[in-house]
Amino acid sequence: MKKFLKVVGYLVLLSVVIGGAAIIYILSATPDVGEAPDLKVEISPDRVERGRYLATSVMGCMDCHAQRDWSHFAGPVKPGTTGGGGELFGSAMGLPGEYYSPNLTPYHLGDWTDGEIFRAVTSGVSKDGRALFPIMPYLNYGQLDKEDIFSVIAYLRTLEPVENDVQESVSHFPMNIIIHTIPRKPEFTQRPDQANRLAYGKYMFTAAACGECHTPVKKGEAVPGKYLAGGMEFSLPNKVVSISANITPDRNTGIGSWTPDQFVQRFNDFNETVFSSYPVKDYEFNTIMPWMYYSRMRKNDLEAIHTYLSSVEKVNNRLDRYRVSAPR
Repeated sequence: MKKFLKVVGYLVLLSVVIGGAAIIYILSATPDVGEAPDLKVEISPDRVERGRYLATSVMGCMDCHAQRDWSHFAGPVKPGTTGGGGELFGSAMGLPGEYYSPNLTPYHLGDWTDGEIFRAVTSGVSKDGRALFPIMPYLNYGQLDKEDIFSVIAYLRTLEPVENDVQESVSHFPMNIIIHTIPRKPEFTQRPDQANRLAYGKYMFTAAACGECHTPVKKGEAVPGKYLAGGMEFSLPNKVVSISANITPDRNTGIGSWTPDQFVQRFNDFNETVFSSYPVKDYEFNTIMPWMYYSRMRKNDLEAIHTYLSSVEKVNNRLDRYRVSAPR
């Protein structure tokens, strides 16, 4: 028995040593995406305007890097906070840590090079070499056209400084180790011609990161057979859980019966003029979907996204819009 216990002890010790060595390797050798590129983005009117459109209507930059008012429908951005960061995406929403959106204005990014911003947006590594949690979908942005990323950087350089010092994000165990392995070197593409509706729609869908909320995830991996079938849950401050919708072309439980015009109109129906002052009480329906943000997307781009969504596999997955997260 003593010999057996001694062997078991050696095995446990060996496992600890191997596990410790693996953790040390991960912490010291990752993320491994290379140095920030040496580049200087030319700030031209056309580039700034393209970047403005992407950052304020498509890619989510000016929605997430602000503070949202969850006492109103769809959490409109609080005046004066645009670009200043500070919104918390944390454990209360089911995330493996407390993640604060950084300040994107020159108040914070003023001493960052264009290459450092470029690496953070497309590879998920901060100026100081820290791995970023992909609440910012840099894995998507690393698939876009470099020119679009340059345009966003040009736009960020034109923002008025917002004096807001945002606290550092923290990952809980074991995400504080896993996060080092998530950043990837980008695999850029060329933005397709708009005449190719399917390819262009997929490109804009990727830029808007629709799949990040509309595809259910389990243990960090997309659930097989549920691509865009909805079901992701997000706890909101008014004591409800927002449930992402099925956006596959299933006619019964998804958007298969929607025409392109109906798809576009759904976004127009939730524009800022209509809903910016629409109050929501505790236990009433609310959603994490930034409708007012996406309602500014161009009709042509929304139609192209609808074309892409119509091409994906249908999934029958009936869902409620929300549920109450605390007793009334």
